[in-house]
Amino acid sequence: MSLIENLEWRYATKKMNGNVVPQEKVDYILEAARLAPSSSGLQPYRVLVITDPEIKEKIKPIAWDQSQITDASHILVFASWDKYTEDKIVEVFQKTLEERGLPMDTMDAYKERLWGMYSQLPEAWHANHAAKQAYIAFGMAIAAAAEQKVDATPMEGFDNAALDKLLGLEEHGLKSAVILPLGYRDASEDWLVKMKKVRTAKEEFLLETV
Repeated sequence: MSLIENLEWRYATKKMNGNVVPQEKVDYILEAARLAPSSSGLQPYRVLVITDPEIKEKIKPIAWDQSQITDASHILVFASWDKYTEDKIVEVFQKTLEERGLPMDTMDAYKERLWGMYSQLPEAWHANHAAKQAYIAFGMAIAAAAEQKVDATPMEGFDNAALDKLLGLEEHGLKSAVILPLGYRDASEDWLVKMKKVRTAKEEFLLETV
């Protein structure tokens, strides 16, 4: 199937049946997220993979008691940096240069220009920008899940601060951005499964330049 056909197939699954997603499919979805582009290649986010039923039960009330949390096979939590720091940026560039076999000073001018800009901006901007990068990886994971015929439910409906505390994200300089439960639809119980997919008409969605 084509990407468009896979995206036509997927929907925000409201009821999952509890069946386990094979690990090779989960690995494929995570690899798609890992390979996603990000601003300056910094990848200012990480993905937590949760399968422990006890942790799912603790997350459920934090996520407004949505049943997908406990019925899903895997819960992916996309968590982004709470702020950019010079040390973090230097570390990413050093790894990049090492992998490419380039001199360590190759990107010094770019690195200094980037940090010079970020260092002048408030931490709220940092957190918001990093979360935007996480959403790019999140979108890639959704598309990969559809390709693998794995259902996924994008979730912003949760208490970020409570989830951060539960998962100890602050200790790692991270903030939860969005949750993606993975599993399989319960077609007999999901009210949305047979509903027509509705999106903005192409004529409205695409704006011609003046």
